[in-house]
Amino acid sequence: MAGIKTSSGEYIDSSWELKVHIGELGENAEPVTLRVTGETHIGGVMLQVVEKTGVSRDWSDHALWWKQKRQWLLKTNWTLDKYGIQADAFLDFMPQHKPVILSLPNQRSLRIRVCFSSTTFSSCAEVCKVLGIRHPEELSFLKAPEEREKKKKKEKDPVTQEIFDLTSFQPSKVNLGQVQVGAIPSHFLASPEGQECYKALSVCHTGLTPEVIQKRYKQTSVVDKSAIHARWLDSSKSLMQQGVQEGDRLWLQFKYFTFHDLDPKMDAVRINLLFEQARWAVLLEETECTEEEMMVFAALQYHVNKLSVTSDPMHLHKDPALQDLDEALSHLEVKLDASTANEALERIALEPELQEYLRVFRPRKMTLKGYKQNWVMLKGTNVSCYKSKEEARGEPLILLTLKGCEVIPEVNVASQKFCIRLLVPSPEGMNEVYLRCENEQQYAKWMAGCRLAAKGRTMGDSSYDAEVQSILSFLDLQKSNENAAAESINMLALVSPRYQKKLKLKQLSPRILEAYQNIAQISLVEAKLRFIQDWQSLPDFGISYFVVRFKGARRDEILGIGSNRLIRIDLNVGDVVKTWMYNNMKQWNVNWDIRQVSIEFTENINVAFTCVSAPCKVVHEYIGGYIFMSTRAKDGSKGLNEDLFHKLTGGHEAL
Repeated sequence: MAGIKTSSGEYIDSSWELKVHIGELGENAEPVTLRVTGETHIGGVMLQVVEKTGVSRDWSDHALWWKQKRQWLLKTNWTLDKYGIQADAFLDFMPQHKPVILSLPNQRSLRIRVCFSSTTFSSCAEVCKVLGIRHPEELSFLKAPEEREKKKKKEKDPVTQEIFDLTSFQPSKVNLGQVQVGAIPSHFLASPEGQECYKALSVCHTGLTPEVIQKRYKQTSVVDKSAIHARWLDSSKSLMQQGVQEGDRLWLQFKYFTFHDLDPKMDAVRINLLFEQARWAVLLEETECTEEEMMVFAALQYHVNKLSVTSDPMHLHKDPALQDLDEALSHLEVKLDASTANEALERIALEPELQEYLRVFRPRKMTLKGYKQNWVMLKGTNVSCYKSKEEARGEPLILLTLKGCEVIPEVNVASQKFCIRLLVPSPEGMNEVYLRCENEQQYAKWMAGCRLAAKGRTMGDSSYDAEVQSILSFLDLQKSNENAAAESINMLALVSPRYQKKLKLKQLSPRILEAYQNIAQISLVEAKLRFIQDWQSLPDFGISYFVVRFKGARRDEILGIGSNRLIRIDLNVGDVVKTWMYNNMKQWNVNWDIRQVSIEFTENINVAFTCVSAPCKVVHEYIGGYIFMSTRAKDGSKGLNEDLFHKLTGGHEAL
């Protein structure tokens, strides 16, 4: 809108000049000067800016940023007066989506476009949509820690050097429903670069060395663990409002430790990133565990690393249930592929079986007797034990139906111990029987047969020979030189630095391999899920620590926030003083001026504290966030209720 000029060139109406800087023209470019009034709406200002540039291009992603107020002007129908903008305001006309470097839990880095104008919660959800991660409410952004000058001069860690470029994937244009079979977003399949990026997201990183772990490892106190929480971005503010600039490095991490509906078919990337975050939490001892638990975690890592080398996430795996059905039909087809009825019956009658002398032990209370030599027969899915071969036509001493039982290997090649432990459920309780073999070949045949029987299959199954060879290969690995084996699989990179120092390689390798026997047959995704489940079962799992000062106290203490409780911890001793459950919470309030959080529980219990190690908004978000997580439908029928999240976590600004 142009004002009316006098003969001296001055305007006599209510219009005034507004300066707008256009980002694409460069930082040193002169701002565009517009003539406006208080009634000019934001959309009109943007239209004038575009006309002034004279550049024909797609401006749809651009918006106005009010520099002094650190505020986006996104309501294009609002007038300048309604926003309170006057002639001294300085506006920037810039794109809302800009590239940042995103560090993931698997030590990979992405260059990806994120929205600088929407809330951090929405920006994170957009990024997760591009990466193919469901339930984005569990994750959030952290500011990267500031690097010291000395660290900057050093060479970058090779793990984080490679940066995958996803800037061509526009988050605003990605359709969540646009997925192929196997839940791989279609934009990853469009180019070789996209496929490589998807592999980096969904396949475990196998190049870890003990040196890399030691470089990141620090002996941390609870106070040190609390420091990271000061870096979480405010979910209800935009990235621009929090000082994030184009090209900055952010971390994408799981913030809330309630993992909803983990589905191997849909969540390849989500499960892998969660496994990586869990693995680093264990290796850096952010979540404490015992020595035995560390050996189990090491065995699971070894299994995941081993399978990840040959894993191809672009290969769409068949549903296991359908695979079992196909194998059963194939087996039936082989049996019935006969020229005569007699031939078919003959083939069925010749079902493979095992029968030979084995040493058998059946533990019972108050018994000191050891193994006894019995004639043992494995036919179909049943194991029968007889006193001798001659008595095999009569009633067995022991008859076990193995379908659904647990088959546990107990092997030590060095001491020539080849045992199979069978745990068979029965109405009277659990039947436990040990079968001891004489050598590797005998053990491999019986172990393979028992494993198939536990799945309801027989030795006539097409997978029997492969199962025998797999067991023999594992025994060869144990039999090989321990040092050479440890070097090839880098055993020291599977445990935290504390155990790297405590245990010698000769001690560590057999213990990890012994734990590995129990999980050697599970699939890659099952191993990752097992690692996550074992991590979740640790006492310290999912506790986020904050240094606080409780009302009336003279010294700082620790507040632990879990998925279902708050914990008061003595800072000096580390003992738990008090625990409050969320289901007993009536309400909580925040006094933003004095940074005090007040919580009212049932039975007239009131708790108040000020936050020392992080803004009280972070504590408020954690409490409200976990309560929000508990409202999610188990079947996933309801969509993500972003408004409810902001009501529970946004504080006075959201309300």
